[in-house]
Amino acid sequence: MSRPFILGLTGSIGMGKSAVALMLRELGVPVFDADATVHRLQGPGGALLPAIEAAFPGTTGPLGVDRPALGGQVFGNPEALARLEAIVHPAVGEERGTFLLEHGGESLVVFDIPLLFEKGHGTGLDAVAVVSAPDDMQRARVLARPGMTPEKFAQILALQVPDAEKRARADYVINTGLTLAETREHVAALVGALRQKNPR
Repeated sequence: MSRPFILGLTGSIGMGKSAVALMLRELGVPVFDADATVHRLQGPGGALLPAIEAAFPGTTGPLGVDRPALGGQVFGNPEALARLEAIVHPAVGEERGTFLLEHGGESLVVFDIPLLFEKGHGTGLDAVAVVSAPDDMQRARVLARPGMTPEKFAQILALQVPDAEKRARADYVINTGLTLAETREHVAALVGALRQKNPR
């Protein structure tokens, strides 16, 4: 193909997706981080602040988006959430397109998309890799986070496509229930195989 092979990377909370994304970067694979892009666009001086302020008055300031204030306006309100997503998603898509142009000479790039299945962001990908771990390991990792409670964890899980379904829909599954060294070997083998599919 005349462009990089595009691998979508996703996984439920606490599955180790961030660790895998770091391993990919260490292997020289360009990784587009959708979450980090949103934070930048909504941060101090971010490009989306005027549009967000116009749609949700009082939710932005010198430090960027006031997340509790914005959350208060969109949480549990599908119409408001849809308005916010109509501002954010096209901007992220534009940034992703720029990223792809910048790395057009690569054999492989990764799009790190946390809500890939939940929000239907799988278009334009050549394959999807899901990061997964056993349920008990996932639970222990998430509950160790500051401010996390079993109730919050249950609420987050309820909003996510179940891990078993993600694994069933994925082209590749990256198991982080192993040692870090074993997971790193697994990731390196996958990168090698995908680069061979699209030699440059």
